[in-house]
Amino acid sequence: MAELKHLTDATFKIEVLDAPAPVLVDFTAVWCGPCQMIAPIVEQIAKDYDGKMTVAKLDIDENVETTMKYGVMGVPTLMLFKDGEPVERLVGYMPKDRIAAKIKPHLEN
Repeated sequence: MAELKHLTDATFKIEVLDAPAPVLVDFTAVWCGPCQMIAPIVEQIAKDYDGKMTVAKLDIDENVETTMKYGVMGVPTLMLFKDGEPVERLVGYMPKDRIAAKIKPHLEN
């Protein structure tokens, strides 16, 4: 079963930018209602795509440097990184099928 990684400013480079496989990062906050709503969907995506990509969470309040670097202005924001670059950005709550439709084209078969 895929475990969600919990990222920090200190681990972001090694866990995301240097990762050999795509990484979906959930920029989130504990006070954010929509973030709590999307959390089970993100966990399900982690299970569905286990072995094809990594799924991780980053608390925006505790990791301001990374949040600012990638221009995250609202949460939840999901960003898919591939080869160290952001290739997809999804802002706000959305259903699983819509998230999957955006990330599938970036995953190698």
